[in-house]
Amino acid sequence: MNIRPHDPLPIAQVPVGELLGRELEARDWSQADFAAVLDRPTQFVSEIVTGKKEITRESAAQIGAALGHTAEYWLNLQDQYLLAEQFKNKDTQVKLDEVRRRARLNDKGPIQLLKKRGLLTGTTLDALEAEVKELFELESLDDEPGFAAAARRANRREDITLLQRAWVACIRREARKLRPKEKYSPSRLRELASTLSSTLKSAADFHDLPDRFSSVGVRLVYVESLPGAKIDGCAMWVDGYPVIGLSGRGKRLDKVLFTLFHELAHILLEHVDAEHLIVEGLDDTQNNETGRERDADREATDLMFPHGVPDVPARISAPWVHQTAKELGVACIVVIGHLQHRRRLDWRTTLAKNAPSVSDALEAWE
Repeated sequence: MNIRPHDPLPIAQVPVGELLGRELEARDWSQADFAAVLDRPTQFVSEIVTGKKEITRESAAQIGAALGHTAEYWLNLQDQYLLAEQFKNKDTQVKLDEVRRRARLNDKGPIQLLKKRGLLTGTTLDALEAEVKELFELESLDDEPGFAAAARRANRREDITLLQRAWVACIRREARKLRPKEKYSPSRLRELASTLSSTLKSAADFHDLPDRFSSVGVRLVYVESLPGAKIDGCAMWVDGYPVIGLSGRGKRLDKVLFTLFHELAHILLEHVDAEHLIVEGLDDTQNNETGRERDADREATDLMFPHGVPDVPARISAPWVHQTAKELGVACIVVIGHLQHRRRLDWRTTLAKNAPSVSDALEAWE
């Protein structure tokens, strides 16, 4: 069996030790002769030939050097046989099929993270697969979520990520559980929007917000941001009603409020419909935002300050912020956040110290 280096592997699946034994017989070498060539004990060669010992990288290199082959040749012979034997093992194949199924599930979303959050609860593979198909509304795991292609990012050069896709699916699922009290009315939504800044001055004021939106035909949904998703909110239509999704990223009252206004603006400006949705992280769009994003920002600012924002002095002081907030009828942090957004105040300003968080209020929506 004089095989040159890099010759193709034999088709027949034969134990590598048996192939080595045949090679020694073809050369009229005893196992003791071969052991002496390798400078190894005779027992070492005997255990390989009889299949009691596997060939290692080191022994493959020695055998290859002695017989004029490569180390890879002997390792490949061994692996080829062992893989063929593994293929015949039914228990092993069942486990491998389960690995493939788990991998397909992971292609749809961050399964372990969703389970940790309680967003998926299946304890068996069958239950988990059914739950993932329900979450993404798929007939088969071979399908792609329909909204993934319809989703528009503020930065059009970026596709929606796996984490963002999972978050949007959770928003949609929660939205389907909610039935708005009234038919959607753009005029009533705009009327509601004009009152939000003056009525949302503390975290407690956020508690009944979903009901207020439901009364104008809009579903307001909170699903906590998934780590690394870089997502603040989304706007879409589900079953004939507009939906605003909030992630609570940033936690601060003004940040969450601006996200709410921004997504609300997308709906009022008719940037979304039954075929298109918008997914965005508002702090990642400064250099790449589209005309629609700029329009939504302007609309959000107008809705947040329906009576306009007064001229800003060269030196912004705490008394000026408090007086301006009082005149506008909004929380001080809303004025501060707006000035930070306009880059008139540094994000590290002490004026934002102890800013109210709305995380607990958002969690109460669930």
